Amino acid sequence: QVQLVESGGGLVQAGGSLTLSCAASGSIVSISDMSWYRQAPGKQRELVAAISSGGITHYADSVKGRFTISRDNDKKMEYLQMNSLKPEDTAVYYCKAVLKPLHVGRWSDYWGQGTQVTVSS
Repeated sequence: QVQLVESGGGLVQAGGSLTLSCAASGSIVSISDMSWYRQAPGKQRELVAAISSGGITHYADSVKGRFTISRDNDKKMEYLQMNSLKPEDTAVYYCKAVLKPLHVGRWSDYWGQGTQVTVSS
């Protein structure tokens, strides 16, 4: 069974930093794009950052220059380094991967369970 598990969330003061990690496990043939989304209370889930299998990155305007997405293809992991955090960054952060499981044979989206990030002012 394929799973994505996030870690690294928590409570931090404004201006601080956190690093989120996401580990993919299970019988996986290949992983394509990986990304981070977030959802604040009362708001829609939004894309924060994405990275292709070749390392091309994309960021939401609200986090450009503050957040850095990266991945380790050998370890099947992705990371989100978050610096200069603001109270408006408070949300549940989800990792997502487009991958092909061994026994399914087609590309599908998989999501983690989410990790809470709270930034106090």
